[in-house]
Amino acid sequence: MPIKVCSWNINSVRLREDSVCRLLSEETPDVLCLQECKSPEDKIPTEKFSELGYKYLIASGQKGYNGVAILSRLPLKEIGRRDFAALEHARHIAVNVDNKLNIHNFYVPAGGDIPDRNINEKFGQKLDYLSEMAEYFQSQKPQKSILVGDLNIAPGEEDVWDHKKLLKIVSHTPQEIQALNEVMLSANWVDIIRKDIPSGLLYSWWSYRARDWDTANKGRRLDHIWATKDIADKGYGSYISRDVRGWEKPSDHAPVFTSFDL
Repeated sequence: MPIKVCSWNINSVRLREDSVCRLLSEETPDVLCLQECKSPEDKIPTEKFSELGYKYLIASGQKGYNGVAILSRLPLKEIGRRDFAALEHARHIAVNVDNKLNIHNFYVPAGGDIPDRNINEKFGQKLDYLSEMAEYFQSQKPQKSILVGDLNIAPGEEDVWDHKKLLKIVSHTPQEIQALNEVMLSANWVDIIRKDIPSGLLYSWWSYRARDWDTANKGRRLDHIWATKDIADKGYGSYISRDVRGWEKPSDHAPVFTSFDL
């Protein structure tokens, strides 16, 4: 049975409700994982999503900040939510999809502007968050699982517009990449996007600061879909819907997609 999964940092689900509906209509994922929803759970709009066939919603929300949610055409069951690094932030939700697949949806802290935890508390929080993710998955030993979300790290040289220039920029520093690698090793996760698209520049985020983001194309691949090894070979057809970044009132992230034949 094929299951099409999408991950998208929506940057306010209420502000971009119509964009979510458009994506659901045009791309028809079976499961849509959203990050940075910026809404309490009971304020997330659901009526239009339900009319489009997405009758299942599980979320971890808070007012004005952070927040993750999973919309689905298939039955969902919550299997966990965790406050990594004790930040009291809504940044993780885990569900089982139709007794076939477990999904962990993450919104990893951005980490501020200075890559030094002694100067920048937010950078330290990000590293601690990643460290606890690694410990969690090492102890859980997940199976038939995927990890998705805005991980706020572009790990590869071809995941950023200029590797050398960004080595000291938060999201592409060696410290962050090493911390992300530890998370990956903790459960032998496989980066499905790069399995399917092993080479070439690949971005999912472009700053609002660029007057013409498309022409400048100074992007980073901050959004990821990973799978445990037992189902990694069942993942296929990955792509990033770059055009969505150019929609009216866009998020600064584009949605990423992968399908699994389970």
